[in-house]
Amino acid sequence: MSRTGDAGVEIFWERSGAGEPLLLIQGMSGTHVSWGEPFLSHLRPDFDCVVFDNRGIGNSAEVEGHFTIGELAADALAVMDAAEFATAHMLGISMGGMVAQELALAHPDRIRTLTLGCTYSGGPGSSLIAPEDAGPLLEAMSSGNLDLMLNAMYAVNLSPTFRADEAHFADFTAMAKALPARQQTVQLQLGAIGGHDTQSRLAEITSPTLVIHGTEDKMIPVANGELIASLIPGARLEILEGVGHMFWWEQPERSAGLIREHALGA
Repeated sequence: MSRTGDAGVEIFWERSGAGEPLLLIQGMSGTHVSWGEPFLSHLRPDFDCVVFDNRGIGNSAEVEGHFTIGELAADALAVMDAAEFATAHMLGISMGGMVAQELALAHPDRIRTLTLGCTYSGGPGSSLIAPEDAGPLLEAMSSGNLDLMLNAMYAVNLSPTFRADEAHFADFTAMAKALPARQQTVQLQLGAIGGHDTQSRLAEITSPTLVIHGTEDKMIPVANGELIASLIPGARLEILEGVGHMFWWEQPERSAGLIREHALGA
């Protein structure tokens, strides 16, 4: 299905499962496919899951102009309205966690619980990928060579332990090739991330909040999750030892269990 957002942008979304309403917001270059069947299969018995493609990505309409994280939050709210979710549990990962922060701040009455995974608040003490890791990734992305890009993305998104099993790379590449991200949109997403800063406002979040972060996260180091959890009143921090950026991909059952426990126990 697709729905016109507040800014006139066509957003693709779909739903599956049954139970409590859950909106899942993907990160930079991620699509609805990026959640992976193993993770979603552990959520569907308890949640009415709505996944979508951020503007300009996947099956959503192409965009050319710049946008902000706040505008992506407005898109997510439009998806909630299209799904007829008056309120919902919310999961945002990476850039999607930034979107979820803005949505929770702007519309606290729409959020039942908030889960922020492997994400970033901006402001003092926050940090994104280190230059030594960003260099090879950006070089691969600018090359136009899909195999180089996939190898570079795999290296920074998954932990060494997970990557030791060669079968995992085949699953990752199948996911990435199933619905390739438009590189021009990824550049626009990078611009939106660069302007994101909620740090001084995180104390205003009133939703019960769970923060999940892996210790082997190269894209957004674990200190960011620790900082966010310290600034949101009553937030619970769950550190996943030895796990990389895509924690829901590395540990789908455990990740779904943490979200279920947080959402249904609130």
